[in-house]
Amino acid sequence: MTDKNALIQPDKGQQATVIHLVDKTGLDSFLKARPPAQRAALAAQKFEAAGYQMAIMPDGDGFAAVAGVANTASLGSWCLGKLAETLPAGTYRLAEGDPGKAMFGWISGQYRFDRYRTEPASEGPRVLLTRQVTAIEPMLAEAGAVALVRDLVNTPAEDMGPAQLESEAEAIAKACKATFRVTQGDTLEREFPMVHMVGRAAARSHAPRLIELEWGDPAAPRVAIVGKGICFDSGGLDIKPSSGMLLMKKDMGGAAHALALARLVMERGLNVRLHLLLPAAENAVSGNAFRPGDVLRARGGTSVEVTNTDAEGRLVLADALVRAGEDKPAFVIDFATLTGAARVALGPDLPALFTRTDETAAELLAAGEEHDDRCWRLPLFDGYREWLKSDIADLNNSPANGFAGASVAGLFLDRFVPEGTDWAHFDTFAWRPVAKPGRPKGGDALGLRAAWHMLSRRYG
Repeated sequence: MTDKNALIQPDKGQQATVIHLVDKTGLDSFLKARPPAQRAALAAQKFEAAGYQMAIMPDGDGFAAVAGVANTASLGSWCLGKLAETLPAGTYRLAEGDPGKAMFGWISGQYRFDRYRTEPASEGPRVLLTRQVTAIEPMLAEAGAVALVRDLVNTPAEDMGPAQLESEAEAIAKACKATFRVTQGDTLEREFPMVHMVGRAAARSHAPRLIELEWGDPAAPRVAIVGKGICFDSGGLDIKPSSGMLLMKKDMGGAAHALALARLVMERGLNVRLHLLLPAAENAVSGNAFRPGDVLRARGGTSVEVTNTDAEGRLVLADALVRAGEDKPAFVIDFATLTGAARVALGPDLPALFTRTDETAAELLAAGEEHDDRCWRLPLFDGYREWLKSDIADLNNSPANGFAGASVAGLFLDRFVPEGTDWAHFDTFAWRPVAKPGRPKGGDALGLRAAWHMLSRRYG
């Protein structure tokens, strides 16, 4: 993508094109203050100050941009996203006030995934000036985290398998001076048996592994971030139809969210002892693929009857959650593209949130609301735990009744988090099927900013 660091700059009075933001209540007074030529230009473009509407009017030897927003007194993250996508390359400033949260949409709207394009975009960046100098660096870090999720999710599975995910995590660990380790091969089979079992059918180049990173003061509160890293999901022997596999490069979207959040924590120096865990595997089909009816034994000894090989994400997460809990964390948060049921319930834009406590849910929901990254809480309803019973093992991985799939998957994970541990689980889509201002079609971070601002308030 365009270098995000070039997109927001301190306003030192340099030459720039002016952007006027207008809402419907202020449109009449805005028009009355314009000279006739500008009013005529806006009338010709039928400018009515509708949300995301944009118009151009003459301004001296150049032009000024006029954009409709919902409320000029309270700018949201996305109100400048359309401008950032469509204005000519150049330098801009708001006519009045500072962009605040709208800086994020200005950066985000200029994201491009061009790794496989032979002709890169010819147009240069749109730079926004601001007097909020202290806000620039944290906003760039936040936008960079979202761009990282998008890059990782958009990359096809051939180029973003477990080994490549490991390389990405290792590079971030080195840059942030974190401790890094990877468990694979015979050691993986012994220590993280369900990660091994899910990934053992993949080619050697895409062999499964458990990726870990630790950072921060050992005396600080321990926070574990876990992300589902299924780098491609065929469904295993319970194979998906071709239409169901088309987007399965995004099934490592949970790991992408977790890695991006961990980088934010380290870059911004939160007062935590960070433990990142990424169980990475490809759920492939071959002669040694795990089977429906197999009984797997998780790290820690819990036995799981496999009733559906396409419910593999919760298996690899279970091993990682057990490992996270062994160090008695103050808080555990995981991200996973876990269930289609969450998408049926909430659609693509709202990640499903599960927590053990109302207090943690309230913190995450409030952070998401404030920073335009809304999530929706679904229940960990005890009455559904009986659906996870197995005739031959401690539990099954996917009840056959089809009810409350997202909640039942959350209850499965809950079995592997130590009792009494503060825990949150995001069932996120990690994908935007239709572009919106500031949010291009493709891989996207959903729940990441909510989690980041919640953590920064707790531990900042």
